[in-house]
Amino acid sequence: MEDRITERESAYDHLEQMSVHDLLVGINREDARVHEAVAAVIPTMEQLVERIVERMRGGGRLFYIGAGTSGRLGVTDASELPPTFGISHDRVIGLIAGGDGALRRAVEHAEDDPAGAWRDMAPYRPAACDTLVGIAASGTTPYVLGGIRRARREGLLTAAVTCNPSSPLAAEAEYALEAVVGPEFVTGSTRMKAGTAQKLMLNMLSTAVMIRLGRVEGNRMVHMQLSNDKLIERGTRMIVRATGLSQREARDLLLRYGSVKNALEQLRHK
Repeated sequence: MEDRITERESAYDHLEQMSVHDLLVGINREDARVHEAVAAVIPTMEQLVERIVERMRGGGRLFYIGAGTSGRLGVTDASELPPTFGISHDRVIGLIAGGDGALRRAVEHAEDDPAGAWRDMAPYRPAACDTLVGIAASGTTPYVLGGIRRARREGLLTAAVTCNPSSPLAAEAEYALEAVVGPEFVTGSTRMKAGTAQKLMLNMLSTAVMIRLGRVEGNRMVHMQLSNDKLIERGTRMIVRATGLSQREARDLLLRYGSVKNALEQLRHK
């Protein structure tokens, strides 16, 4: 079996004998390595973002696949984009090995099925204009590897998000985002540094894509969905700042037209 950095022995031992203070300091010290590792992937991510944006402008979609923590992070990122940026739920799709039930409880051996990801994607009718991002800290998960391999054969743009260098997953994908964060504080627990690195990379990737697709103006989420009182208040403040209207006028305008973007366009056309 190949030497995977994510599986190497922790730099710390006898954790059960450490004080709470020392445990927290040790975890935090290891977490500090994550940002540098993620920064190293920016040149490759820049190219990937440009390719994804080009495809999505032409009607393509973005898929995430993963198992365990990696799958949960992909589903989380996909589910947060519609309320944040007002994009349709069917434009960014997150899939986890074992189905949605695996978000709360692990499904045994689901990640070991190399045909599982493409089977899970099949109801969405993936096409060559789409993009598939495979997320796997180890870079060896069969569910993700099989999905990327099949997607590339079908003409989809493919990318890997991983935390091991020169992994099989990176070799299969056209773009490899490899944030090498080193051994975990708890040996092999990739929900820690690797999970943090993956979350950061997905945040960067999807946010940059959404901005380039015009879902942000200035620094404001003008397309956000008004799904709760907090977001309605945030949208109202945006309109007040942009127009000088009173709080009541801005809120009425926002609720009438459904988004900050629509409300401001209505005012411009008056």
